[in-house]
Amino acid sequence: MHLEVRAIASPLASSPERCTRVGLVVPRFRQSAVARNRLKRRLRELVRAHLLPTELAADVVIRIRPDAYRASFSDLGRDVDHAVAQLTRWRTTVQEPRIEPNQPPTEPSDT
Repeated sequence: MHLEVRAIASPLASSPERCTRVGLVVPRFRQSAVARNRLKRRLRELVRAHLLPTELAADVVIRIRPDAYRASFSDLGRDVDHAVAQLTRWRTTVQEPRIEPNQPPTEPSDT
């Protein structure tokens, strides 16, 4: 894995416009500005193509590891796909039933 991915439920999750916000952390690790910018462009494209269409309603921070500078685009793509799969699984386990504002909460049944 070339990436560390952290996520938290977005405070915008209850708004009608569910969105995924993504932040990239690309430390220098003794690399040039050209290498950092190339890596950021690659990650932005992968996030745009793979992560944003999922509409996770989460705030996601992706931090690269030093070996990400040597990784190919397809390797980074596999890491992003792996992160998307984990985040999608996280979303399905974290979601709780929604209560509509005009409806009273229901009592749990003893069945």
